[in-house]
Amino acid sequence: MSTDTPLRLHDYLPYRLALASHRVSRMVGRAYRARFGLSIPEWRVIAILGEDGEATAQGLGDAAGLDKVSVSRAVRALVDRGLVEKRPHGRDKRSSLLRLTADGEAVYADVAPAALEAEAALLAGLSDEEAQLLAALLDWVRARAQSLLDKTAAPAD
Repeated sequence: MSTDTPLRLHDYLPYRLALASHRVSRMVGRAYRARFGLSIPEWRVIAILGEDGEATAQGLGDAAGLDKVSVSRAVRALVDRGLVEKRPHGRDKRSSLLRLTADGEAVYADVAPAALEAEAALLAGLSDEEAQLLAALLDWVRARAQSLLDKTAAPAD
């Protein structure tokens, strides 16, 4: 793409990625809210804890791509519902380790298949090769963006 080409928002990759991400999140979020009463940040926390076993709030934010406020609200709501429990972090007194309760594990057992159903519905019409290519390209874009962020990180980041 030439630098003398005018910006056309609908052709601009960052905009297209953000729009696609927003619409996909709305699609799956609607299903999680209706079936499980979970917001998008809440289901991401449950999914990460279901996979990893336990994490700190900071670790959840990093893994889920969520800011501190979103993670804090999601964790608070899940703790209040009895789906997540906190315990002291042995090495860091300022943070807690979070993990699913038995009820949280039961929700995870229901959410995981629903997530896979939503993914299958989204990818319907693509061949296996196209779906694999899409996944590989998204991984490349994410890694490239992280590399560029790392190169331009401000001291306060």
